[in-house]
Amino acid sequence: MKVDVSNLKARSEEYLPDMIALQKKLTAIPAMGPENGGDGEEEKAKALAQYMEKEELGDIEWLNAPDKRVSCGFRPNLLLRIPGKSTDRSLIIISHMDVVPPGNLSLWDHDPFDMVIMEDRIVGRGVEDNQQGIVCSLHAARILKQLDITPALTVKLLFVADEETGSKKGLQFLLEEHPGLFKKDDLILVPDYGNEDGTMIEVAEKSILWVKVSIKGKQCHASVPQKGKNTLRATAHFIVESENLFKTFPESDPMFRPPASTFEPTKKEPNVENINTIPGEDTVYFDCRILPCYDLETVVDAFQKIAQKIENDFGVVVNISTEMYDQAAAPTPADSPVVVNIARAVKLLRDQEAQACGIGGVTVAAHLRKRHLNVAVWQTITKTAHQPNEYCLLKNMVMDTQVMAYLMMTSKPGVST
Repeated sequence: MKVDVSNLKARSEEYLPDMIALQKKLTAIPAMGPENGGDGEEEKAKALAQYMEKEELGDIEWLNAPDKRVSCGFRPNLLLRIPGKSTDRSLIIISHMDVVPPGNLSLWDHDPFDMVIMEDRIVGRGVEDNQQGIVCSLHAARILKQLDITPALTVKLLFVADEETGSKKGLQFLLEEHPGLFKKDDLILVPDYGNEDGTMIEVAEKSILWVKVSIKGKQCHASVPQKGKNTLRATAHFIVESENLFKTFPESDPMFRPPASTFEPTKKEPNVENINTIPGEDTVYFDCRILPCYDLETVVDAFQKIAQKIENDFGVVVNISTEMYDQAAAPTPADSPVVVNIARAVKLLRDQEAQACGIGGVTVAAHLRKRHLNVAVWQTITKTAHQPNEYCLLKNMVMDTQVMAYLMMTSKPGVST
């Protein structure tokens, strides 16, 4: 049977009060990892498990990653499994339970862990990042249960730990210790990035290279510069020379925003304290976001060539090192079933054209793509994550729930059951 769009929309709107109530309950649990001064996600996982048991949504499994830094001794990863008509493939939706600290409380209009409703939105730490994904996936499952619809594929809702601080106790742990959760032909959705109207389907990420440039010269009094080797001048010329990197790596890919590789000088460490001293040491950092078609080693080599030129021109010693070196995996094909199904759902439910695109940042999807799994990152967001007064629009919860419910009813691109 075909999806009854009007009925699907009506059911999701009926669940809005329940979504708000669950958001409030989850917001009241500050699930921060130990790196962020918290005690992990156990209490939040318990609340979610109780909710899923109460609603009888499916089988629940705790996949705990050992962690002696938290009081319970582990970081929880919850799996909700809903059997589908097909058992060969699964639709996997991955959301994360942890949140970032609220930051400066004076910048919030209220207690960040006491969610409030303000006209068209709810406000509180974690409501968008990533409780929107959690709440929408659960209520999509509730819609299918209410309508007595068996999912086309087995549905696996994963609620993972540690996304905000590297995923070592979350998705990386699951991929290493429970690899059977994922199969090559699964449809995988990560609802943790997108744009304001839900037309952006992230299928690719740029490689990330953080380069540290340390320059050593000779410090002296500024009145006799000939007795020293001015590293600040050398640093300035290094930055100017780095403009040539855009010519060395000229490829452009319209899938990405921006479409080209970028090489941005960002942080600079302090050198001398007073004005009348020529610095003998300087350190500057570059944040480079590189198109996947380039091997990062070739970029490092290009930085080394600049270093050699600066050494020859200024008589200084330049050391190149990397603070981050993350070679991007191959993109998810734009015609893969998960991408096509999301685009069709957005067209059917919103009359909008969603497009596959790439970003310069990194999401947990990178861990999946490196294992040759096709994953799409999609959500309708306000982009207030990590900010004071983080908020989630009520309509976004309703509309994202509709899309996720549609995906659960769908097997092949464009085919609903």
